[in-house]
Amino acid sequence: MKTFIKVTEIWIPTKDRTRLGFSAGLYGSLHEFRVASEKESFAYDEGLPGKAWAAGHPVVLTEFDHSYFKRTKSAKKAGLTCGIAIPVFSGEFIMAVVVFLCGDDQHHAGAIEVWSNSAEKNTELAVIDGYYGTLDEFENISRGTSFIKGSGLPGQVWATGMPVLIEDLGQASAFIRSSDARKAGITTALGIPVSVVANQVYIMTFLSAKATPIAKRIQIWVPDERGQRLVCQSGYSKQNDELAEMFETISVRKGEGLLGRVWLTGVPAIRNNAEVVPVEGRLNSMLAMPVIDDGKLKAVVTFLF
Repeated sequence: MKTFIKVTEIWIPTKDRTRLGFSAGLYGSLHEFRVASEKESFAYDEGLPGKAWAAGHPVVLTEFDHSYFKRTKSAKKAGLTCGIAIPVFSGEFIMAVVVFLCGDDQHHAGAIEVWSNSAEKNTELAVIDGYYGTLDEFENISRGTSFIKGSGLPGQVWATGMPVLIEDLGQASAFIRSSDARKAGITTALGIPVSVVANQVYIMTFLSAKATPIAKRIQIWVPDERGQRLVCQSGYSKQNDELAEMFETISVRKGEGLLGRVWLTGVPAIRNNAEVVPVEGRLNSMLAMPVIDDGKLKAVVTFLF
């Protein structure tokens, strides 16, 4: 089974914190593109990671040709056509930039959206950027839709300040576009608060189709009431194995394993090997991304591939 995202990368500040250097990545069989990427680094406002750093919010690039993307030749050879960069900040300081790279394919249905309010419509969220693959009709509907705080998936994320996972959109009254999503084959949705710049809120939504999910498993981990352990709040599994129930008795200390390290450092991390880790599942690869607000960890979202 193929996932909607073809490449995942983490770029972190260099020792002098003036550039972003390669930290880790998931490339599947795209070995040549990985080699080209490992040699790169980006200054502030340079390339896709640098643009997200400078903007202070997620950036979507749907065309590599004649753009600021630095690896266009290698990306085209690998069949990649779109990039999404998500900065992770603690206050005003950059911790990392997570980059997702996708490829246009008639068999790959899904969407990644960026929602934000504006000075003119400060109380409403609208799509300011996004990648919809082949879902042209769903894109048109989404770009014409807006949400107030608490309404729909983006509005729920805005109201709670927390990631929200909806596993079955067909049965979810909270997902206002559910009928349109059903027509497009979208079954699962994840919303993540990313950053606040001045009074502007930025929220990412990941919409997964059953045949080509964003990831094979998605989990949301949150600190417990005492702030001493991470516990699995909710989870989705392509294998339909009641993932949340499997993990409801598991907890992770700060600094323990990949999840605990993300909590300790505030920096996203990738595991890319066949090691079997009970807490982190039996799949080969995982991205763990922190959700930070006012310098404190609110959650860790994991994507298992």
